[in-house]
Amino acid sequence: MTAPVFHTLGCRLNAYESEAMKGLAAAAGVQGAHVVNTCAVTAEAVRKARQEIRRIRREHPDAPIIVTGCAAQVEPETFAAMPEVTRVIGNTEKMQPETWAGLVPDLIGATERVQVNDIMAVRETASHLIDGFGRHRAYVQVQNGCDHRCTFCIIPYGRGNSRSVPAGVVVDQIKRLVDKGFAEVVLTGVDLTSWGADLPAQPRLGDLVLRILRLVPDLPRLRISSIDSIEADENLMQAIASEPRLMPHLHLSLQHGDDLILKRMKRRHSRDDAIRFCQDARRLRPDIVFGADIIAGFPTETDAHFDNSVKLVQDCGLTFLHVFPFSPRKGTPAARMPQLPGPLIRDRAAALRAVGEAALTRHLTAQVGRTHRILTESPRMGRTEQFTEVAFATDRPEGAIVTATVTGQDGGVLLAP
Repeated sequence: MTAPVFHTLGCRLNAYESEAMKGLAAAAGVQGAHVVNTCAVTAEAVRKARQEIRRIRREHPDAPIIVTGCAAQVEPETFAAMPEVTRVIGNTEKMQPETWAGLVPDLIGATERVQVNDIMAVRETASHLIDGFGRHRAYVQVQNGCDHRCTFCIIPYGRGNSRSVPAGVVVDQIKRLVDKGFAEVVLTGVDLTSWGADLPAQPRLGDLVLRILRLVPDLPRLRISSIDSIEADENLMQAIASEPRLMPHLHLSLQHGDDLILKRMKRRHSRDDAIRFCQDARRLRPDIVFGADIIAGFPTETDAHFDNSVKLVQDCGLTFLHVFPFSPRKGTPAARMPQLPGPLIRDRAAALRAVGEAALTRHLTAQVGRTHRILTESPRMGRTEQFTEVAFATDRPEGAIVTATVTGQDGGVLLAP
């Protein structure tokens, strides 16, 4: 028998949790299974999960298939009804050692085929001690769940309410990762800027960032993943302004550029709020770059509404766009709103992606001739502090932070000697 094979769909947090599950499965002695860690962010994500399960069964007709992740949490009955599936495990259960121990020795003959409990009853998030994934950049989960209820989003029902990992636990884990040689640590979560609200004294994300940088002086780089800009606190802005080890790249959960659509999405910021945040952050840190999530084709979106999303790319100075064609999720308010035709949604998503590609090209072109500090992920590839990919013409020491001058750009990648 062999170690379980993990198939991870969706976000970085899922990838992090798959690494943690590998350790749990190995400790329990689970063998020969395929584990599909699903995403539920769109209906398309659920379709891809079902497609992946069927592919695995075709290629491995006798292997047990375990399905977990957000789609399994939200739609356990969907996956339990699939003849290919051996076991369905919820998002809380997948991180518990006893779940994996319970799969041994007879996975196929186990009596409890569906293990999915009420995730809204979960009050704590453990920090799962993994060695990091990726060889030189580690991801640390500091938060899980979300207390907000955006009208398009199913994720709170897959992840539960917001829970934070205590700062001391986070610092200890980052020290451990630095001791293992990681040059960069990325803080990750479902709603990262809500970190601390459920902890004593209700600290904010900026407090955590400053504490990490103060208590782990040997950490070369700290990066934070997607944030909700309206929740950025004073200490986070202070860290952006004054801490060179905090990387100048933020991915923003903006979702749209029109105030009426933002209101119908039940977002907590306005268009002007988003623009103001980008202007403030850029004033504090002139080299900062922004990515953003934007949804195209939200119900009731007119041409004028969509144009405001297009204009937001320039008004905020966005560089990396993650465009989602709107996909109704059963059980969300947006699924009951008047829907746009599918072809129109796809056309708008394609148009927005083209705007994003042009913005990225402008950013890349502006880097030519500039010198960057680059974390090498392989002998011929690395990333700048702004998270822009760099291709080297000659081998560089792997896992090092090297200085190089950009000589050109090609296909979304910077070029360096």
